[in-house]
Amino acid sequence: MDSTIFDKIHDVDLQKTMEKSYIDYAMSVIAARALPDVRDGLKPVQRRVLYAMIELNNGPDKPHRKCARIVGDTMGKYHPHGDSSIYGALVNMAQEWSTRYPLVDGHGNFGSVDGDGAAAMRYTEARLSKISIEMLADIGKDTVDFIPNFDDTEKEPAVLPARFPNLLVNGTSGIAVGMATNIPPHNLREIIGAVVKIIDNRIQENRETGMEEILEIVKGPDFPTGAQILGRTGIEDAYRTGRGKIRVRAVTDIEPMQNGKHRIIVTELPYMVNKARLIEKIAELVRDKKIDGITDLRDESDRTGMRICIELRRDVNPNIILNQLFKHTQLQDSFGVIMLALVNNEPKVMNLLEMLRFYLRHQEEVVTRRTKYDLNKAEERAHILEGLLIALDNIDEVIKIIRASKNTQDAKSNLIERFGLSDAQAQAIVDMRLRALTGLEREKIENEYKELEIRIAELKAILADENKLLAVIREEILIISAKYGDDRKTSIGFDEFDMSMEDLIADENTVIAMTNLGYIKRMSENNFKAQHRGGKGIKGMQTIEEDYIEDLMMTTTHHYIMFFTNKGKVYRLKTYEIPEASRTARGTAIVNLLQLLPGERVTAIIPIREYEEGRYLFMATKNGMVKKTSITEYQNIRKSGLQAINLREDDELIEVKSTNNKKDIILVTKEGQCIRFHETDVRPTGRTSMGVIGMKLSKNDQVIGMQMDTQGEALLIVSENGMGKRTLLEEFTPQLRGGKGVKCYKINNKTGSIVGAKVVKADQEIMIITTEGIIIRINVEDISTLGRITSGVKLINIDDEEISVASIAKVREDPNNMDEENKEEEIQTSLELQEEKKDTE
Repeated sequence: MDSTIFDKIHDVDLQKTMEKSYIDYAMSVIAARALPDVRDGLKPVQRRVLYAMIELNNGPDKPHRKCARIVGDTMGKYHPHGDSSIYGALVNMAQEWSTRYPLVDGHGNFGSVDGDGAAAMRYTEARLSKISIEMLADIGKDTVDFIPNFDDTEKEPAVLPARFPNLLVNGTSGIAVGMATNIPPHNLREIIGAVVKIIDNRIQENRETGMEEILEIVKGPDFPTGAQILGRTGIEDAYRTGRGKIRVRAVTDIEPMQNGKHRIIVTELPYMVNKARLIEKIAELVRDKKIDGITDLRDESDRTGMRICIELRRDVNPNIILNQLFKHTQLQDSFGVIMLALVNNEPKVMNLLEMLRFYLRHQEEVVTRRTKYDLNKAEERAHILEGLLIALDNIDEVIKIIRASKNTQDAKSNLIERFGLSDAQAQAIVDMRLRALTGLEREKIENEYKELEIRIAELKAILADENKLLAVIREEILIISAKYGDDRKTSIGFDEFDMSMEDLIADENTVIAMTNLGYIKRMSENNFKAQHRGGKGIKGMQTIEEDYIEDLMMTTTHHYIMFFTNKGKVYRLKTYEIPEASRTARGTAIVNLLQLLPGERVTAIIPIREYEEGRYLFMATKNGMVKKTSITEYQNIRKSGLQAINLREDDELIEVKSTNNKKDIILVTKEGQCIRFHETDVRPTGRTSMGVIGMKLSKNDQVIGMQMDTQGEALLIVSENGMGKRTLLEEFTPQLRGGKGVKCYKINNKTGSIVGAKVVKADQEIMIITTEGIIIRINVEDISTLGRITSGVKLINIDDEEISVASIAKVREDPNNMDEENKEEEIQTSLELQEEKKDTE
């Protein structure tokens, strides 16, 4: 055998060879494949695709180009890897559900949120989107370093100028070797606002910006698919340390259907959740009987937006089903944030502030290099113009020299010698056209020279003063924010396990409105202003057919709100957990917030801050039963509710008050009877007791309201046809509970039955709500004070026979403005249903 064969075989240590090869591979994946650069937020393949597109002149103002052409150019010039990886990157940058601000404008089938892939690149077309031009702006002005491509035949940018913070704005994810990155997308306005804050602090106060200042501006990630982030703890962890877990929940709504059933409507999904796979998972859970109660499941999504419809059986609680879906499916998902990017080609986990600072440093370099480039060009041009002006000043002599010269080179040499010009100036004079001799052309050259001198001075000032450089960056980035910025898509909701949420919510007055069909919302108290008696009122809520506002009260955002239902159960929420809405919005169905049973509806609402000994809840039912129970028995309320009172089969709980055992109770019936008795007549009983008889009722009569004597000096009664009056409380003598009471209102065809009764003071206001959702706010002193057996005056003008008064609510003044004598008593008694119910500070 030939010995030369053996000479070519080298013995190597396999372990060392494997180690070296694997480290080379790992470093290549980390530095040149999977991780983004902190400056422009792009991986190499994305950067190369965008650069190839600008090289192809494939901008937003040009027609779309075949993706196969873009991929071919990228692969042939800059990215010598598989075409599938290049096309995959291109598609991802064009998908609106994957990229918050798409960098590519795709034309054709680019896949779907159901996980469908894009069509083959020979069918699809693309061009750069408008915002991606900002990524490549000024790339021709020596703003970034260019490096040789793989075969040294072309030059490619090492990084893009990136005139907006793309790393945070569009986010990115990538798995390298031994490390991964997962940066969520953000809102452009918020991120640019944070950069501007850092610049402002440096220019105005010459100081570094703290994390707290940034957290005030950047609220949290903003996903292209919307959805809702639960709580702020995960966001804060991610922003402060670079790592965190953010829980994201789909946007759902529980809608009542015609036949007493409910359906869950899903309109927004967490980021990166595949809709088709999610629906399959729900169907699987129903098939395996892990979730019981879903009767139908449909994907009703169309071009107007996403809509998944989940119909439920009549006897199930929609809230429990929804919670099961959150637990078992990707309707609730978590996003693990790892804010890792390449800094000087080395991977580094950074917090939010560090990323913004690295981006700003990159911008300082880009703008400095661009300014130097512009200055250089301006000085070159000014130098040429100086030569032209010298020539024009001595034009006769210049012509003589040129005419006397043998050739161009000779002419240039003679001009340089005579006027002390440079070679470039002499060349410009030789190339000068005769039209430059006209007066207008000369003026043009002089004006251009003056403008250039001003421009050169400006550019030199920018290079000499860091604050001026920062001001240029600030101005340019704010233009991008105004041009491309949009509102947040992802809302930040409450997390029941996140205790820090409450500290972030201001403790302020707020109005809670709830309709008869069970829609509830929270509004600012400034929405309503007083009108005179007999007016038409303002629209208080956009209601659906046969719905109207039933409860209106004022409380504060940090109060508990106890919801008592007609079935005698009590549920509880914090006020801030009720979604805020505008004055005319319908609000959220209460079944989205409380786990109500079929046929159960809220009949009384009480705001409360603390459960104190010596305080009681006093309850009244439709059939005249009353009950008094210590408030401390209700301090531990489960999510599924708590039994508040035992009811007979045909009875319902209609009203609940918070008392201190020193008051008189007043019950008013639909047919105009009224009884007043001392609270002490009713002995305290346990939470699940039935209570005692408060008032004997005639056949077909029922109690419509319960009030306390401490709430004012007169009983205001309003009938369904808009008539009403005040009667002084002294006309109602206290008697023992259990009697028939006395007549309090004269009912006839003109008045209709009584719909509401409130104990009021003269300086208060009341709101009257009609079945059409119209609200009128009236000063109580405008309402006549009349005897017990009268019908009163017209309070609201009702033209239509089909419209009637639905309910009334009292507007109570702010306890902080009351005189000291009444303050404590008023605060204690202002915890009730429709009266505006303030608080037990």
